[in-house]
Amino acid sequence: MLSLIVFLPAALAAVLVLVPGSASRRLFVGTWIGVSALDVALVVAVWLGLAPGGGFSFEERVPWIPTVGISYHVGVDGLSLPLVALTAVLFLACAVFALRETRRIKAYVTLFLGLQTVCLGLFVALDLILFFLFFDLSIVAMYFLIAGWGHGDKARAAALKFFLYTFLGSLALLLGFILLYLAAEPKTFDIVELIAADPLAGGGTYASLALLAIFVGLAVKTPTVPFHTWLPPAHTEAPATGSAILAGVLLKMGTYGFVRIAMPILPDTWRQYALVAVIVGVVSVVYGALVALAQTDLKRMVAYTSVNHMGYVLLGVGAAGILAGSDEQARQLATTGAVTQMVSHGLITGALFLLTGVLRDRGGTYDMGAYSGLAARTPRFAGAFAVAAFASLGLPGFSGFIAEFQIFTGSLPSAPIPTAISVTGILITAGLFLVALQKLFLGPLKVPDAPGSPRAFADLHASETVSIVPLLALATVVGILPRFLLDVIEPASRVLVELVAR
Repeated sequence: MLSLIVFLPAALAAVLVLVPGSASRRLFVGTWIGVSALDVALVVAVWLGLAPGGGFSFEERVPWIPTVGISYHVGVDGLSLPLVALTAVLFLACAVFALRETRRIKAYVTLFLGLQTVCLGLFVALDLILFFLFFDLSIVAMYFLIAGWGHGDKARAAALKFFLYTFLGSLALLLGFILLYLAAEPKTFDIVELIAADPLAGGGTYASLALLAIFVGLAVKTPTVPFHTWLPPAHTEAPATGSAILAGVLLKMGTYGFVRIAMPILPDTWRQYALVAVIVGVVSVVYGALVALAQTDLKRMVAYTSVNHMGYVLLGVGAAGILAGSDEQARQLATTGAVTQMVSHGLITGALFLLTGVLRDRGGTYDMGAYSGLAARTPRFAGAFAVAAFASLGLPGFSGFIAEFQIFTGSLPSAPIPTAISVTGILITAGLFLVALQKLFLGPLKVPDAPGSPRAFADLHASETVSIVPLLALATVVGILPRFLLDVIEPASRVLVELVAR
C-alpha cells in the first residue's frame, strides 16, 4: 500500500513524459488532480488501518544493497502518517491551484509529480540511505521549480542559493549517517535496527560528532537561525505552488528528521545537548517574528514566520530531551505538540503562500504598500486571508493554538525561561499579521499602477477557492476537534519519549 502511495505520482509522470507537449494543459493538470485525489484516498485508508500502540504499520522491506546493510524499508507510525497525509493534501491543493498555470505546463506537472513521490517517500522511509535519497532529490526538484517558474532573473539566483545551502546540509547529514553505520554492530543503515541497538549508548566525542553532523543537516533544511538565509529569497522568487510545498512539506523534512532519527537513535547524546536545541528554537522563534514584523514584502513576511513556527517545533523536541525538572507526561506533551505544529504550519502557511500568489497575480507585486482597501473589492480573498492570518498567530479555534499550547505546557517544567521568552513570539506574530491586514484590506481602495481610477482586481476564482479553503477548513477542524489527529500522534510520542529516556 505505501509503495503504491509513494510511486503512483512518479509512474504518472513517466506516462505524461510520452504525451506531446501540445496536448491540452487541462489534460496534464487534470491528471495530476486525479492522481493526487487517489493518493489522499489511499492515505485515508492507511490512517483507518493504522495499528494502535505507536509501532510501525504497513511495513515493506526488500534488500537493496545487502552487502552494506541498505534495504528498501518503509512503514508508518503516528509520527510519520500525519505528515504523509499533510503531503498528500497539500499536493492536491496545489494541483487544483495549478489550473491557472499556463507556462510550460507539461514540465511543470511532471516535476511536481516527481517531487510528490520524493516527499511521500521520505516520510515513510525506514532506512537512512533511503531517507537521504529522498532528502537529496527534493532539493533537485525544488531547484528546477524555482529557477524555471519563479519571478524573473532573481529566481535563478535564489534557486542556486537554495540548492547550495541545502545540498551542503545534506552532505553533513550523510556524514552523520555514515558515522552511525560505522558504530553499529552488525553494520546497518536500517532505522528500526539502529533504534533497537542504540550503537552510541553513553554518548562521548564520537556520538557528539554524529549528532552535530545530523543536527546541522536537519537545521539547514528546517531552517533554524543561523542556517535560514536561503529561505526568504527562495520563497520570494518561487511560484506560489512551489512556496506552498517548500514551506508546507520540505521544511518538515528537517523537523521530522529530529523525531525519526536524531532523538531515538542517539538518545543519550540528545539528552546531553537538548538545551542547545531549546536555545536554537527560542532564538528562531523570536528572530523570525521580529524580522517578519519589519518586512514590507508580504511573501518575505510569511517566509520569516516559517522560521518562527519551526522554532516552536525545535523548542518542543529539545524540551522532550531534558529529563531534569520534567516528567514523562510533560515530555510526551511537548513531542505531540511539535508534531502537531508541523501539520498545523503546513496547512496554514501553505494556504498563506497560495493567497500571496493570488495577490501577485492580480497586482504584479508583493509590496504591501502598493495596496489598500481590498476588502471591499475582494471579500472572499480578504476573508480567506484573515482566517489564515488569525490561524497562523495561534488564535484558539485553530490548529496552531492546539500545537503551541501543547509545546508550551510540555516545555515549561524543564525549560521555564526559554519557554517564557518564546511566548513573546506569539505577540509579535499577532502584531505583524494585524499590520498586514490593516495595510491590505482597510482604508481607501488602492491597487498598483492604477492612480485615480483603480483597475479591475478580481476576487478568488473557483480553482483558487477550492484549493485554499479546504486547507483552512482542516486547520479549523484540528483546532476544534483535534482528537482524530492526537489519537494517532500520542502513542508514537509516548514510545519516542521512552526511547529518549532509556
